[in-house]
Amino acid sequence: MVAASFSHVTAWVFDLDNTLYSPKARLFDQIEIRMTDWVMRAIGVERDEADRLRSHYWAKYGTTLAGLMAEHDVDPAPYLTEVHEIDLSHLTPDPVLAAMISDLPGRSIVYTNGSAPYAERVLEARGLSGRFDAIYGVEHAGFRPKPERQAFEAIFSTDNLDPTCAAMFEDDVRNLQAPHEMGMRTIHVAPAAEPADHIHHHTDDLAGFLALATRR
Repeated sequence: MVAASFSHVTAWVFDLDNTLYSPKARLFDQIEIRMTDWVMRAIGVERDEADRLRSHYWAKYGTTLAGLMAEHDVDPAPYLTEVHEIDLSHLTPDPVLAAMISDLPGRSIVYTNGSAPYAERVLEARGLSGRFDAIYGVEHAGFRPKPERQAFEAIFSTDNLDPTCAAMFEDDVRNLQAPHEMGMRTIHVAPAAEPADHIHHHTDDLAGFLALATRR
């Protein structure tokens, strides 16, 4: 029974993008265009090369920003502001998910590789404002991105969160490796499962899964 696996959980950690909204919203289509534009200007390369570098940095460092900081000493603040200035008008509120999050036993937080102000905008568009005890962006981890373990440790230390009593919900399988090693329950939230030893559960219905996990 799923609920038995979560009987010890007192902290619920949620990624933002493609986790608290459906990947069908395709917000990253907008963000990736803005990232590529930034790379073109910052490094002085053509669009094809900027696209290649963006993907390379994401694969090597965890985020495009981390690669730009490591290899080009880019100031993260203006980058984060610009790449997240996207249209959210097609996102719709999810009252069922909002109710499930409000009813979670214990503390619930959002932790994203995006910025906290961007997360707040997305949560508002999804009708999830005020449902979380805290919202953490990459800036709160000193701009270290998931999947780095030090990034998770920074956030959890700030939140005074015990990973052994927590669950992590993520769409990116690699971002669940460190949480698993730290003793968290790991839930892959995606349309299709990607089997891995560090994944405890998979779901394509977050609200439905929360109902199962908290059934007492």
